[in-house]
Amino acid sequence: MLAADAAAAALGIRLVSADEGQAELAMTVTRQMLNAHRIGHGGVVFTLADTAFAVACNSYNRVTVAAACTIEFLAPAAEGDELTATAVERYRRGRSGLYDVTVRRPDGTQIAELRGRGREVGGSLV
Repeated sequence: MLAADAAAAALGIRLVSADEGQAELAMTVTRQMLNAHRIGHGGVVFTLADTAFAVACNSYNRVTVAAACTIEFLAPAAEGDELTATAVERYRRGRSGLYDVTVRRPDGTQIAELRGRGREVGGSLV
């Protein structure tokens, strides 16, 4: 699924690992990803977290989309930061699932926390 995600590819989002109900992705913050305050744009940080959420909730090979997401920005990202987003399934039943994603710098500083609710819409990915 990630190989077909043009937005993730454009941002340089890379898969670190994935298994059923979990995923870890990484991205390096570039100058083009900074906002007017010269910190990592919230939309870019959200995209990294959301992509990790998407990989985790689609890891059962069933087409699943986001039904809702909320994000808390905890610390700014800077140019050159290598961010890692780790998604973990918290609940899955029927066609619904709940996932938490933590975005961190290499030193462990939490940048953001995302909670996503996925909904399976049918069909397999392959």
